[in-house]
Parts: sequence; C-alpha cells; structure tokens
Amino acid sequence: MKIYVDAQAPFDGDGSKHRPFKTIQAAADIAIPGDKVCVFPGIYRENVNPKHAGTADQRIVYESVEPLKAIITGAEVVKGWEKTADGIWQVKIPNSMFSERNPYTTKIFGDWFDARILAHTGEVYLNDKALYEVNTLAEVKQPVRNEKSWDPDFTIYTWYTEQDADTDETIIYANFHDFDPNQENVEINVRQSCFYPQAEGIGYITLKGFGVTKAATQWAPPTAYQEGMVGPHWSKGWIIEECEISHSKCSGISLGKYLQPNNDNKWSKWKYKDGTQTERDVICQASYEGWDKEHVGSHIVRRNRIHDCGQTGIVGHLGGVFSLIEENDIYNINIRQNLAGAEIGGIKMHAAIDVIYRHNHIHHCTRGLWLDWQAQGTRVTQNVFDHNSLPEHFEVSEENVGDVLQGLGEDMWVEVSHGPTLIDNNLFLSERSIRFAAQGIAMVHNLIAGSFTAVGVGTDNNSVNLPSNRFTPYHEHHGTKVMGFMTFQHGDNRFYNNVFVQQKLRPEMQKLAELMHDKPDLWDTYNFTVGTQPFEEYPTFEEWDKQFEGYCGIYAPNSDHYYNHLPVWSAGNAYFNGAQSCSKEQGSLVDDQDQIKLELENRADGLYLKTNLADFLPQKEDAKITTATLGMAFEPEERYENPDGTPIIFDTDFFGNHRDGAKVTAGPMADLKAEQRVF
Repeated sequence: MKIYVDAQAPFDGDGSKHRPFKTIQAAADIAIPGDKVCVFPGIYRENVNPKHAGTADQRIVYESVEPLKAIITGAEVVKGWEKTADGIWQVKIPNSMFSERNPYTTKIFGDWFDARILAHTGEVYLNDKALYEVNTLAEVKQPVRNEKSWDPDFTIYTWYTEQDADTDETIIYANFHDFDPNQENVEINVRQSCFYPQAEGIGYITLKGFGVTKAATQWAPPTAYQEGMVGPHWSKGWIIEECEISHSKCSGISLGKYLQPNNDNKWSKWKYKDGTQTERDVICQASYEGWDKEHVGSHIVRRNRIHDCGQTGIVGHLGGVFSLIEENDIYNINIRQNLAGAEIGGIKMHAAIDVIYRHNHIHHCTRGLWLDWQAQGTRVTQNVFDHNSLPEHFEVSEENVGDVLQGLGEDMWVEVSHGPTLIDNNLFLSERSIRFAAQGIAMVHNLIAGSFTAVGVGTDNNSVNLPSNRFTPYHEHHGTKVMGFMTFQHGDNRFYNNVFVQQKLRPEMQKLAELMHDKPDLWDTYNFTVGTQPFEEYPTFEEWDKQFEGYCGIYAPNSDHYYNHLPVWSAGNAYFNGAQSCSKEQGSLVDDQDQIKLELENRADGLYLKTNLADFLPQKEDAKITTATLGMAFEPEERYENPDGTPIIFDTDFFGNHRDGAKVTAGPMADLKAEQRVF
C-alpha cells in the first residue's frame, strides 16, 4: 500500500493520495511491511519515530516524491528577537517548546569528549549556518575570532544561553552583526533526532531522497547509546540512500550502539574504570544480548551527501557490522573546531566487522575515516581522500602548537585492530595518509601522497608511569563472537603495488613538521615523509621466523620473540619525488629524478585527477596480487578475503576496469591518463 504525506495539504487526511497526512509521523504510525510512504515537497518539523519494522522480503520504504525536496528538520524558526545593543539580540523561548530534552540545558557530555569545552546540544542557525556558542554574555558582546575554525571570519557570530527560572524560559543572546534576525531565516534546533526509531529492532526500512538537517544530537562515544540525526537504532537491514544529511550538532547517521544503562558513559560517570576497560565490558555484554549477524547490522548507506556535522558524518559501534557504505560525498565534518575529543571523523566506526567502504569521497574534514578497534574483515576500496587535516589558512608557532595539533588529522586512522584490514585501490591525497596504530593491515594498489604516522605507537592508554596496553578483542571469522583478547606487537602489515608520491608540504605544514620533528609522543610520530620507511626496523618474515628455531617451550632461553614486532611484507611499490622505501623491500621502483604532479580539480560534472604519473610509471611489471599472496592476519588467523569467505583477486582497478595480463601496473588505475574523473 502507498501512504501519502503532504505538508502543504489544506487539511490533515487519512494518508490516501487525495487526502494525504500532513506529517510523516502519522504515516510512520501505520506503515507495515510492504508499504511505501510517499512524501511530497515541504518542510517537516518533526522527529519521525518509525513504529513498525519491515522484513527482508517486504521493506517499509519512506521516499521523497521529488529528490531532496522533502526536508525533515529538528529545528524551529525563531522570531521575536529584541535588540539590546548594536548587533546584539535576545529572545525568550518558553521551555514548554521542548517536548524532548531541552538542548539549551543539555550539555555535550560523554566518554572521550574533551570536557574542558562547555557546549550545549542546542544550536543557533543564521541562514543555514551555525553560529558559535560562547560561555559568557561578554563574549557575545565582544567576540574573539577563533583561528582554529576552518571559517574564522564567521566565528565572531556568537550566541550564549541561560535560563530564567522565574518564567521557565530559555534566553538566547546572539551577535548577528549587520543582520536583523527578524528579517533573516533564524532557527534553533529543538529535537534530538529527525528520523530515528525509539525502539530497538525496527529493521528493514528504506529512507530515500530526503533532506535531513539540524538535530540536537549528543556526543556518541562507543561506550554510550550512540545518537544520530538518522539511524536504525540497533536493528538490521536499513537502506539510507540519496539523502542530504547536514548540520547535526554531533553525528549525522548513527549505525551505533544500543543503550546499556550499566555501562553508558561509565568512564565519565563512575571514573574508576578506564574507558577502554568499559569498552571491553560493552563488547562482551553485547555478545550476550543479541549482537550477531541475525539481529544487527547489514545496513546500506549509499549516494548521500553528508556534511557540516560537529562530530561525525557517520558513527557506529557494534551496530554497523556487515554493512556497505558506498558512493557518499562526506565533507566539512568538525571543521568548526567547536567540539574536540577522540570520536571525530568523516566516518568514525568501532568494530567495523566485514564492513565495506567503497567509492566514497571523504574530504575537507578534520579526519577522514577512523577505524577504531576490531576492523576485522574491513575493506576500504576505491575511495578518494583529500584535504583531511588542517585548513589552508592555519598558522603555527611555539605558543599555539597545542591548539594546532588538536586539528591535525589524516585521511585514515586504523587504531587498535588486529585485522585483517584491507585497503586497496584508493587515492590518499592529504598530507598525512594513514595513522598506523594497529596491525594486520594490507595496502594494495593505492596512490599514496601523504605520510604514515604513529607507526609502532598509539596502542596504550596514556598511563604516565605504568604499562597500559590495550587488550583488544578479535573475533570468529566473519562473525561477532569474541575469540580472544591481545595487545599489540605492531607490524603484520603488507604493502604491494602501491604508488607513493611525496608532495611539497604547505609552508605552515612544513613549519609544523620541523617544530614536531623531535617531539614524538604516545599517539603520533609526526612523520611527514611519504613511503614505507617508518617500517625500516621491522623484520621480514624470514627474519622473524628464524627467531623460532629450536625449542620454544617453557624455560626456553629467550621468549622475547613472542612480543617483538611482527613481520612486514613489501614488494612492487613505486616511489617518486623523494618518497622513501624500506631497504628490505623487494622489486621496488625509486625515481628521484622525475617530478610527479598531482592535482584535483572540481568541475561541473565531477572531480578530476590531473597527473603526469603515466609518463614515468612502468607499465605491467608487477605481480598480480591475490588473497593467497597476502596470507592471514596474525592474531585472528583470518585471510584477506570477501565477507563470504571467497578469495579476492586484485584484477580490477579504481574504476572497476579489468587489469589485463599476468603482470600489472602499480597504483590504483590500470590505464593512467593525464586527466580522469574520480568522483
């Protein structure tokens, strides 16, 4: 059955084509498996709570009749602003307006959030642009430009909130400068989500073609109930496609964790257990409470534009397993730099077991893709990463380097995972490509124009004087059952047929590199040199294997080999412009003579890569890579293979074109051209 919704209808009807409902919620109350909810253009100011699940054979589909013309928003328009001084306005809002929690008394809170920052889940928007919250009325009246923001000019547009207990009202003060808020589109977010079931298990729903915007979402760490503006809430089989998702206070889409009251933000609330210990508790508890392929995950998130969210574009822990995330354009995540903590990225996923990230463009974010814990069976393929780090205008000095480092990101961070994590046929074009605080990673046929950092570090809990290794789970192959816990030896990585190109650092980035050259810490080695050279001290398999000759049982003379670095395999890679290889690498090409150029150009019909790499990269000289070549990740003893257990032959390139012949060309493209559309 088709159910119709039209906010512009003269009267609220019965959901028929000629008498449509005026709200999506009215349709969501009655939609059952096989139904399609057709939503006409309009602004829908509601938090849609789907009441019924679809089935694998009969989904419930919510679709915008005209793509992106039906907009679900968590915001309300606010008029009645009173001018109190030049540029300064105030408005009083009855607290009865907030049917859910009050975003202007609810502070951002949770594990791994930098609690030194005082911020509310509420937000004030001027013409679809968020103002900057400050902590005093004085800062509204005399705003200070915030250079950490990627848009520092707008940081002087500020707001502050307080409560009037006598009248039970929320007061908001704002500096609109030359704008009259009563003549402009000024909104505040009042709802904590926009399309999110309150109950668990509401699966097999499709959301297609909507604009979704402006929700007062809370911080979403892996140890908490992870809110998002849109999400399946611990269910199976959702499809979120062809939507524009923007301006969530924290996270846009959540594929994340259900509520465990006994563990919810336990580190922040109880304090006696470290956050990573409570995370292990969370994982084990979930395994007894339905975390498996039959009940959770297997979602599809595709062809969406996701932008201007404060924490993440997509977030998830446990609930995103076995999912496909493809063809999304994700940008402007955390670039306001008004929130800080360890859960920030274009995508931030924990336990991305058998998740495939394919053909996404992730760019202009503080950090691109962050795979944290248990990236087992995870595949990152055919994506474009660029401009994921500091903004173009940043300046660095001895005095502000701490603030600058807070925004120093990279295209990808793989953290405390035993693998296997497969990264193939991608373009990594930011100044820093990957933070390697993990093991069991295979990189095949990538174009890498940024450095590797955090090699050999980043797997402790930041204890000052005592060891604090993070024991991290590994799982049954292609499943969720925990098979064991182990710390990290580092290594167990593979690099085959990649192209490394050292790009000239921006002047301020070069200055930062020089400033931090001799200041590595537990989380970052501050390496800006492209190539595999950070793995120089890691053994080959033959060197590592030799340690185990002879008797290895109890009372053997030396058991250090059980805790030394694991081996690294490297072959068939090409290095240009001063990129540096490991000396032990086999069959590499090092070209220090020719100058490789890489440039991205946005055109009306898409994103183009312009390069002269084809002039200097040898054609079809490298061996074709397969699952058999890569072997298995050490700790889980799992091969680099498809989620269904079948082997992979890397005989297709970035575009899906077949790599002809027994020998292949290094890098992601089988047929290099001077200009090629990449997204």
